[in-house]
Amino acid sequence: MSRALQVNDREKTAGRLLNSSARNSYDPEVDVDWDAPLDEGKPFIPFHRSSLYGTELWDRLSDEQRIELTKHEFASIASNGLWFEVLLMQMLLKEFYDSDPRTNHAQYALTEVADECRHSTMFAKAVDRVGAPAYGPLPLLKLGGRILPATLRGPSAYASILVAEEILDRYQRDQMNDENVQPLVRMINRIHVLEEARHVTFAREEVVRRMAECNAAERAYHQFWTALVSYFICFSLINPHVYKAVGIRPRDGMEAAWRNPNWQDTLHWGGEKIMSFLQEAGLVGKPGMYWWKKAYLIR
Repeated sequence: MSRALQVNDREKTAGRLLNSSARNSYDPEVDVDWDAPLDEGKPFIPFHRSSLYGTELWDRLSDEQRIELTKHEFASIASNGLWFEVLLMQMLLKEFYDSDPRTNHAQYALTEVADECRHSTMFAKAVDRVGAPAYGPLPLLKLGGRILPATLRGPSAYASILVAEEILDRYQRDQMNDENVQPLVRMINRIHVLEEARHVTFAREEVVRRMAECNAAERAYHQFWTALVSYFICFSLINPHVYKAVGIRPRDGMEAAWRNPNWQDTLHWGGEKIMSFLQEAGLVGKPGMYWWKKAYLIR
């Protein structure tokens, strides 16, 4: 495909996404009932998606403790989701910096930044509303997050964004229609899923377009970095400090979670859709295979 046709296709996609954003966007300040009472008998994520489900540590917990653990796991996932959104915004703004602001592509990048600002506010308010800490990533990962937007580029930048967004999307789609989950969590998930669908389309097309321009060495580079960042995305979802909320030492909880076949299955299930796409796009290869397997995204 010629360069002119690629640019034209990109402009058409961005124009369509701009129109969709104008028609279908939410304001969490208005569209979420933040004053609605929480349901004390409902978990914040399904029990079977808890990192400790099926372990001896889980068996020792009462139902009340299990609900409490899911509250803190939800807070960890939401606050790490917020962190992912901030990294994404930095990458998009870096791309916009050298773009022609008159193009649909550049304007959609700004529109997506606006969406992510609202999502980040929504996640922050949700963590505050449930009464849990904003765990975020561990300090070493947070330091890496300061470096990442300045170093990650091209297809691996967009692919890493996709891994974070699509794993969260899989979890949220699972929860938003589950009537056993807290209504507040279901509403937040519904808003995020509906708006992230546009972002996924945008990023997927960028990955395919840019990978087509890579030589063998560049492909190996992007395969390695996509896999490494994806491992840290999976590793950061559950901050080990959540386990203190139910009297479990963080190190013990983390070790039990990462040995837990149920949690490994959940990570693999969360990545099924995006891994299929990345394989087709040429981003899964030997340079990153160690990290894909360590994250349980490939077995």
